[in-house]
Amino acid sequence: MRKHYRSEIVDEQSLAEDPMQQFALWFRQTAASHLFEPNAMVVSTATADARPSSRTVLLKQFDERGFVFFTNYASRKGVEIAENPYVSLLFPWHPIARQVIVTGTAARIGRDETAAYFRSRPHGSQLGAWASAQSQVIGSRAELDRRYAELAERYPEGAQVPVPPEWGGLRVVPDAVEFWQGHENRLHDRLRYVREGVRWRVERLCP
Repeated sequence: MRKHYRSEIVDEQSLAEDPMQQFALWFRQTAASHLFEPNAMVVSTATADARPSSRTVLLKQFDERGFVFFTNYASRKGVEIAENPYVSLLFPWHPIARQVIVTGTAARIGRDETAAYFRSRPHGSQLGAWASAQSQVIGSRAELDRRYAELAERYPEGAQVPVPPEWGGLRVVPDAVEFWQGHENRLHDRLRYVREGVRWRVERLCP
């Protein structure tokens, strides 16, 4: 099941000055390759006593401040981040032999920022955020569908749906970002940006 990668060597001098600029470049290239959901990322969190968990989440925003995704704050990842803010993000762009690995700390974004994004969501997704008590045990699918139907009656298409109080954004501020490019003979490029105050240092890792 081993695969030989064929791609260009990534040279340190070709990298952007900071990892968010480099991520923006790779993200554009990945989107242009028509990879399915290039904004899908594996978010790994841990409890206060270091028990880890992972799940796939969609990246919704990124800029020089970090990476933003949205969730129910009472979900498993929301609770774990409240206990332990250290997280890891993995963008698994395997069809183009690339990965990006982010480590950093997560914190809630402002309610105004959350509300602006919530209003941009499709009506059904807005209702879904209310219907689902994310990560909580539910008796049946029928119960979930009943909750959704009640909300759809209360807030028909075109009505303004309020933002759920326990739903919102989390921004991951990176302290290290690794760019992984696959190559033949398992001699992959691994270039990692490490934060040093307000600057970034780039180091090459053995594959």
